[in-house]
Amino acid sequence: MKKLTALALAGCMAVSLAACGGSASTTPASSEAASTESAATSAAESAAESVTEATQGGKVGVCIYKFDDAFMTTYRNALQEILEGKGYEVTIVDGNNDQAKQNEQINTFITQGVDALIINPVMTSAADQIISTVKGADVPTVLINREPTADQMSAYDKLVYVGCDAAQSGTFQGELILDTENKGDINGDGKVSYIMIQGDPENIDAQLRTEYSVKALTDAGVEVEQLDLQRGDWDRNKGQEICQNDLAKFGDQIEVVFCNNDDMAIGALQAIQAAGRTVNKDIYLVGVDALDAAKNEVANGNMTGTVLNDAKGQATQAVASMEELLGGKTFEAGSQSVYVDYVKVTPDNVKDFQ
Repeated sequence: MKKLTALALAGCMAVSLAACGGSASTTPASSEAASTESAATSAAESAAESVTEATQGGKVGVCIYKFDDAFMTTYRNALQEILEGKGYEVTIVDGNNDQAKQNEQINTFITQGVDALIINPVMTSAADQIISTVKGADVPTVLINREPTADQMSAYDKLVYVGCDAAQSGTFQGELILDTENKGDINGDGKVSYIMIQGDPENIDAQLRTEYSVKALTDAGVEVEQLDLQRGDWDRNKGQEICQNDLAKFGDQIEVVFCNNDDMAIGALQAIQAAGRTVNKDIYLVGVDALDAAKNEVANGNMTGTVLNDAKGQATQAVASMEELLGGKTFEAGSQSVYVDYVKVTPDNVKDFQ
């Protein structure tokens, strides 16, 4: 029975590992199917030899920073489906973007005797407190979406972070602009003038997407001019408001609108269209997440591109890592982050993701 369980877990691990990795591959998923299947099979055979026992079933508490975040809605639905499909008793709670409330939820889960926790922190700055709490209760924990530092995670060896390398997503945004016919310089003045609509500036993803989207341009020798950078808190309405105000202030000077996520990009699109501007003609617009709404806009020519933030792949890996912890695995300091690759989504390949 243990061998059968190990084989089942090995298959899960192999599939999740096939979805992640360290390379910045931009090849569409459809063209990688054969190689991915082959890699998954090999990984399953290898993992089956090393996995001796897995713990399936039991109670899992999942903390999401807020339910009305579009990307995290996709993520938590994938988590719930995967966990329940494996026979776990799952409770998912909404932190309402309130760290104090989330701290209470974590303590409640511990009091209830959950076997494992999956936590999407409200605030990255709360990582020390969260890690101290779960370590004190000896509860295996997977952190998702918001990454603590390696030093913070090293305090507890039954802790792992599953997410994506946010620097990669920012780089891909910049490359989407570099791939346009004029490399973002619509007016031909020798520089790319842009506005940046940032998520939560405390969030490492927001920081790295903001930095590396522009760095991709400068690394390619493109001169840039930042006209504005404002905090949009991942919110569509705020994205619309910021872009509207900037268009009124800067007008045709704005050549590129960078948004740290798709929700803000869709809000920005509403402002762009209301101002009589046309994406991919007199302004460029990029986001991150590849939400269904954003993919539709890319397909319709209303967004220059987006970057797939693979919620299902991350959810699969989060559950696989949780099961490794439940099976007795510990993670050494410096080896506690597991990354799933981003993928550029363009008008040329968007159909592969719809």
